[in-house]
Amino acid sequence: MCGIIAFSDPAVEDKETTIKSMMKMIEHRGPNLQGSGFYTNDQVALGFRRLSVIDLKGGHQPIYNEDNSILITFNGEIYNYQTLRTELIQAGHDFKTQTDTEVLLHGYEEWGMQGTLDRIRGMFAYLIWDSNKQTLFGARDFFGIKPLYYYHKDETFIVGSEIKSFLKHPHFKKELNKTALKPFLMNQYNDLDETFFKDVYRFPAGHWFELHDNNFQTHQYWDAKYNINHQRSLNKTVNEIDDTVMNSVKLHNIADVPVGSFLSEGVDSSYVTSVLRPQEVFSVNFDNGPYDEASVAKELADEEGLHFNLATVDGDEAFRDFAEMQYHLDEPDSNPSVIPLWYLCRLARKKVTVALSGEGADELFAGYVNYGMHTHNSVVKVFAGGLHKLPRNIRYTLAKGIKKLPNFPGKVHLYTRNAKPSDYYVGESLIYDLDQPTIFTSQQANNILQNDYQNDLTVNGIYQKDFAKVENAEDVKQMQYIDLHHFMINDILQKADKISMAHSLELRVPYLDKAVAELANSIPSRMLLNNHDTKFAFRKAAHRHLPEDWANRPKLGFPVPITSWLREEKYYQQVHDLFSEDWVADIFDQAKIIAILDDNYQKNIDARRQIWNIYTFLTWYKLYFIDFDETVEKYCHVQPDVQKFIANGTLV
Repeated sequence: MCGIIAFSDPAVEDKETTIKSMMKMIEHRGPNLQGSGFYTNDQVALGFRRLSVIDLKGGHQPIYNEDNSILITFNGEIYNYQTLRTELIQAGHDFKTQTDTEVLLHGYEEWGMQGTLDRIRGMFAYLIWDSNKQTLFGARDFFGIKPLYYYHKDETFIVGSEIKSFLKHPHFKKELNKTALKPFLMNQYNDLDETFFKDVYRFPAGHWFELHDNNFQTHQYWDAKYNINHQRSLNKTVNEIDDTVMNSVKLHNIADVPVGSFLSEGVDSSYVTSVLRPQEVFSVNFDNGPYDEASVAKELADEEGLHFNLATVDGDEAFRDFAEMQYHLDEPDSNPSVIPLWYLCRLARKKVTVALSGEGADELFAGYVNYGMHTHNSVVKVFAGGLHKLPRNIRYTLAKGIKKLPNFPGKVHLYTRNAKPSDYYVGESLIYDLDQPTIFTSQQANNILQNDYQNDLTVNGIYQKDFAKVENAEDVKQMQYIDLHHFMINDILQKADKISMAHSLELRVPYLDKAVAELANSIPSRMLLNNHDTKFAFRKAAHRHLPEDWANRPKLGFPVPITSWLREEKYYQQVHDLFSEDWVADIFDQAKIIAILDDNYQKNIDARRQIWNIYTFLTWYKLYFIDFDETVEKYCHVQPDVQKFIANGTLV
């Protein structure tokens, strides 16, 4: 796992100094100086920071082809590289290393960008400079597991793993994208293609690009498709899920360094851990609740004979370290799970270089209650299921009528199981009490923002272009597609990559594998979400490795005690102090946001997610736009624990 950065700009004369300063900003992604390097010519510069995982001594990048006319920098892992390496050797290519990186390089020579991307399995962002064609190529993996951003203005093109490195380019203009704030308030993350930095965009997952003579072109090579197999029995489906997951976990275990896994009490991480059976597993809890997942996770670890490692977090250290978390994320992310993930990664890095985690199972195997599991009443479930069998147009019309009725037990379930997803679905920004938003609605967000930050965007409106791509898919599949392309890529995977790499830890996600996804996408929704449970067939597969109560546990994640923190005087005061700073009034109606904070503190309302959204954004904004020089001086470094390992020779 590594960090990559490149630029094309003929006006920059000292490209070496520039690329080195940009590389310095992402040294946490690759603390192994021996394997890091750069390349410059009159047109382009490419930089690389390395975290050694495969071929520890021979993986120095950039890597060049046989005649040094083509070179590559690569962040990620290709899990089927050994098979492809054999094929390329048979085709006559000469390999200088044992790395998966070189497979991508020679694959490009043999098959081109599209042909290579059709063959590989893995997580990746990589850049190839072909001096024969005077063209820079790049690609991002199927799901967007590895980040890739770009900036293209006039003759300046920048592309890389983290936006913070862009800020060291002499022709990069740092400017806040004001349009992004409202979607952030509604979602807890920025859901636009353009980032919080004006003219900086997320390169889309499943795409590759070419830059030639300042002409930038993108090409799509993969997307989720829902070709349902209605002939396959439930038992055969469960068999195929288990076989595919086991194969993926096995591939994700390929490394020349120690591999561990994260473990909560949920089925996703438990399934991975039980198949992987690593020596070390890692969990986290909080000193004041609200749940204790760690004790349950330890039971499984003990039963499996695994060494259990636990980090216990308190509010003082969470608030102390919160600014550093937001610095590493590049864009603000108010998902509370950022906090436990930070300490989980720090803990894991003391023992391993690679950790496996359970991200992706909910999106692929229908694990969210918002897909239509809003009641435990079996009568309501059966009745809603019966309505769901009606022709689409009829049940869509019925759902509109249900929505207009007064609230009654089971109304939410009846409505969401039968309504047209594109009419109502807003992902995780709303826990469906229909009229009870848990973050800001569009109107509420505009109400607290100054005029320059207000706009007409809605969560559902942002989703419409993606709903149009899957309008003929099953209803649940439509919602899964939306979450893969929004919540998953812009929230879950952003924090997973950035927080783990802040600690120089490689995080692997075996559910987000092309083969696992293509199988999951072919399973009828009724086998995944039904009257019995969410992820129904998936849980049955997991049960082959786990005790039944583990396979059937509800999703909790790592619950964070935000509610109690914001009602504890010292933390309330810390948030209040930030809300009260003079510059905040340029962005928010300051009196209104302080009133929300005070009402929550006095227990008149429950506005914890709204407050945490505002607090997160202001923390991030202060880092990047008020105190940036001090921020870089304070946080631009390799984590002390990792630096200690380098000094002791335990991290090569």
